[in-house]
Amino acid sequence: MDKFGKSQPVKRVEDVRFLTGHGRYIDDDAPEGALFACFLRSPVAHADITGLDVSEARAAVGVHLVLTAADLAEAGITSGLPTVMVPNRDGTKSEPPRRPLLAEGRVRFVGEPVAMVVAETRDQAKDAAELIELDLEDRAPHMETRAGGEAIHETVPDNRAFDYGLGDEAATAAAFDSAARVVRLTVENSRIISNPMEARGCHATWNGDRLHFGFSGQGVWQMKDLLSKFLGLDADAVHVTTPDVGGGFGTKTMPYPEYFPVAHAARVLGKPVRWFAERGEGMLSDNAGRDLVSEAELAFDEDNRITGYRVHTRFNLGAYLSGFGPLMQTHLFSRVLTGVYDIPTAWLRSEGIVTNTTQVDAYRGAGRPEANYLLERMMDRAARELGVDPWELRRINFIKPQQFPYDTVSGETYDVGDFSRVLTRAAEAADAGGFASRRAQSEARGKLRGQGICYYIESILGAPNEDVRIEFEEDGAVIYVGTQSNGQGHETVFAQFLSDQSGIPVDKIRVVQGDSDLIAKGGGTGGSRSVTVQANVTLVAVEQIVEAFRTFLAPEMGVDPQAISFDDERFRAEGSNLTPTMLEAAQMARETGRGDLLVHAATATLPARSFPNGAHVAEVEVDPETGEVTLDRYSVVDDFGNLVNPLLVAGQVHGGIAQGVGQALYERVAYDETGQLLTASFMDYAMPRADNMPMFGFDTEPVPSTANQLGMKGCGEAGTVGSIAATANAVQDALWSRGVRQADIPFTPVRVWEMLRGAEAMAAE
Repeated sequence: MDKFGKSQPVKRVEDVRFLTGHGRYIDDDAPEGALFACFLRSPVAHADITGLDVSEARAAVGVHLVLTAADLAEAGITSGLPTVMVPNRDGTKSEPPRRPLLAEGRVRFVGEPVAMVVAETRDQAKDAAELIELDLEDRAPHMETRAGGEAIHETVPDNRAFDYGLGDEAATAAAFDSAARVVRLTVENSRIISNPMEARGCHATWNGDRLHFGFSGQGVWQMKDLLSKFLGLDADAVHVTTPDVGGGFGTKTMPYPEYFPVAHAARVLGKPVRWFAERGEGMLSDNAGRDLVSEAELAFDEDNRITGYRVHTRFNLGAYLSGFGPLMQTHLFSRVLTGVYDIPTAWLRSEGIVTNTTQVDAYRGAGRPEANYLLERMMDRAARELGVDPWELRRINFIKPQQFPYDTVSGETYDVGDFSRVLTRAAEAADAGGFASRRAQSEARGKLRGQGICYYIESILGAPNEDVRIEFEEDGAVIYVGTQSNGQGHETVFAQFLSDQSGIPVDKIRVVQGDSDLIAKGGGTGGSRSVTVQANVTLVAVEQIVEAFRTFLAPEMGVDPQAISFDDERFRAEGSNLTPTMLEAAQMARETGRGDLLVHAATATLPARSFPNGAHVAEVEVDPETGEVTLDRYSVVDDFGNLVNPLLVAGQVHGGIAQGVGQALYERVAYDETGQLLTASFMDYAMPRADNMPMFGFDTEPVPSTANQLGMKGCGEAGTVGSIAATANAVQDALWSRGVRQADIPFTPVRVWEMLRGAEAMAAE
C-alpha cells in the first residue's frame, strides 16, 4: 500500500460481508432460545395513570414476566435516565425533570413505555400486552414550542426547562443601535424522525454472576456504566457488546428506557431476553431531531459588513430531556454560531421548551446544521435586502486567511481556513455563470428555477481523547479501537491507516470494536470525531511500537538503536543487511520469548478541535401548478484537510446530502392537537430516495488542519450541515419572483403550492 498522503480511494472491505447478507446485526446476534420482550406504550400524549392491571397478562400463555414501574422500584431500580443540563442566562441552573424507565403515575407522550411483557414468542408477548388494563385520566397536552400551557412536570411549571444565553448582550445591542441596516427573519427548522435502516434493539443474558448486554448503539461504555449503576452490579460484572450497526445518526448515542428492564428481566428469569423495535414503534419512541424556531437579526455597516448578530431560539425538547438534548441548540449550536464570518459581537438566547412529544436529541450534525441553516438563510435574505449578490456578500464578510487562528465570539478558535478559495472552486464546479441561462430555459417551460448557496463550518465534537491497542498475531495484527462504526467504513479506514503507517498488509489487519471486555474504554462514534481521533492515537501507538522494536532489533542488526530507522515498510540501518518488516520483527520477538513486544496500547488526546468547512450549491426547479420541487443540480466543494480514503469521504458526503435534502424537501413530522403522531409509518412519512437525487458533484479543496499532526478534519456530518440551507435557499430563490417571502422547510408539494397561492392572494389585495 502507498503512503498515507496519497489518499487512496480503497473500497470498503466490510461491504463484501454486508452486500452478501453476512452482516450480523443486533437481531441476528440474539442468543438462541432468548425470550421476547414487548412494551405496552402510552396511547395518549398526556394523562394520569388511574389504574394499571397486569394480572391477565401475567397469566397469559407463554408469558414469563411482566414488569411495571412498581416492580422496578421493588427491585431497587429507581434511577431516572441521565441528561446533561445547561445553565440559565441569569447564571442559575435548573434541575431536569425525572425520566423514569417505565411510566410512573403519568404518561407524557404517545409511545412512552408503561409496562414490559416477556414471553416465549414475540406474538405471545404482543398478545399479552394487549391484555393489560391501563386506565387513564386525560390532561391537556402542551404542543407549542413556547412557554405556558398545563405543566407537564411539576418541577417545570411554565414548560420552559431552561433559558440559556451566550455572548455579549449589551455590546450586541449597541451594534444594532448604530447599524446602517438591520435584516430580520424568522426561520423554522422542522422536526425529523431519524429512521436508521436498522431499528433499535437489544438482548441480555445473565450468566449466574455476570450480565452480557448487546445493543445497537454508538459506543458500549456509557451503557456499561449505567447498567452497573441501575442494576447495582460491579463494573466487572457487566459485559456490553455491539455487533454490526445499520445506521445511528446520533439517535443511537444515548441510553433509552427499554434497555434496562430487558437487562433486569434476564437477571430475574435466568434466561436470555431480546427486544427489537418495529418500525412504527421506533418512529414513536426514537429521539427526534431539530424542531426549533429562531428569530434572527443581522446588523450591517455602510460597506455591507456584519457588525452584530442576534438570535432568539425556542426549541422543542419533547416530554423529557434526553441525554444530550439540552446541548443541541445551546452549547453545540453556539460552537458555530457566527459561521465563517468575521462577526465582532453576537448574542444567543435559547429557550428549551417541554412538550408532549417524543424527545429531541442529537441527529446528524447535532446543533451545527441548525446554526448553519439559520445563518445561511439570513445571509441570503440579507443579500436580497441589501441589493448585493449572495456570493459577494459572503466574500465581503468571510474571515480572511491572514486572520487565523481566529477566536470567535462564542469561544471557539478556528485554526485555519481559506473560505474564498473554496467558494471559488464551488462556483466553478456548479457552473454558477451558466445559471441565468438555465433559469431562462426553465421559465420557457413554465417552471421556476432557483439557486441556493450555503457556506458551512462545523466543529468536531465528542471526546478529544481515544484509546487503541495493537496486537501481533502469527500472520498479521489486530487493532482494537474505541470508536464504533455505524456504517461509515471504519473496518476499512482504520486498517488502511495502520497499514500505511506500519507496512503491515491491509488484508492482514483485523479491526475489533464494540466490546467492553476487549477494549477498556473509548469515546464511541459521534460528532465527526472517529477517524481523526482514532488515527491520531494509532499514530502514537505505531511510534511506540517502532521505538520498542528498535531497541529489540539493535543486537540482531548489530547496530545502536538510534541508528535504526523505519520507513513505514522496513527497519533499516546503515551497515546492516537485516531489513525486517514490522511483522517479521514481531515474529522474531515471538521466537525469542519477547511476548511483551506483541501487545501495544496507547492513549492520545487531540490538542484542539478541527473545523471542516465547505460550500454547497443547489439548483431546484419548481412546478408552480403542483408545487413539486425537483433537485436538479448539486455541487459541493469541502475542506476536510488531509484525507485517508477519498472514496469513503465521498460516500459520507453523499449520504449526508441526502439526509439534509430529505429534511428540506420530503420529511414532515405531523402531530394533531391531541399529541397523536400522524406520520408514524412510511405510508405517511416520506424518505428521500435515489430517484429524488441528482448526480452530486463533489470535490475537496484541502487546507490542512494545524490542530492535529495529520492535518485532518472530520467529514461524517458535513453533507447534512451544508445541504439543508443550500436546498432551502434554492427553493426560496425560485419562489421569490412569485412574491413568496417566508419559505420554511419541508418544501413538500402541498406546502409550496400553498405558499404560491398565498402570495398570489396577497398580491391581489
